[in-house]
Amino acid sequence: MKRLMHLVTLAWLAFSLFAAGSPAFAQADLEIDTPAISALKSSMQARHIQLAAYYDSGAVGLTRDGLLAVRDASAVPLAQRQAVNALVAAENRDRQALYREIARANGHPEWEDEVRSTFGQRWIQKAAPGWWVQSNGTWTRK
Repeated sequence: MKRLMHLVTLAWLAFSLFAAGSPAFAQADLEIDTPAISALKSSMQARHIQLAAYYDSGAVGLTRDGLLAVRDASAVPLAQRQAVNALVAAENRDRQALYREIARANGHPEWEDEVRSTFGQRWIQKAAPGWWVQSNGTWTRK
């Protein structure tokens, strides 16, 4: 029984660390602001206006790793597909740079993966009803 309790305790500890990230990461300031972060956010806000229709149509969805993906190219007229692909690529570049800059601004560039994962969860939680989100490799409509 004592061994079983020990295993349960170890399992819970491992789960807690995995689910919450490292204890030090819990102290990360995800709202930190620097000139680079402000510029990235401004760029992303301007692009969001262009992407909104593609979120609404289901052509573009949010992935669990904090990026965007063209989910259904057939929902985009052929003449606009190249532009949508360029928008998604630019957004993903800015998102990756944002995660990197937030980790660096916190003095811990090694936190980039945890920042990305946290933002991925946040983006999905904040997605508007009807938008497509990815969970466990499967697309679902929110």
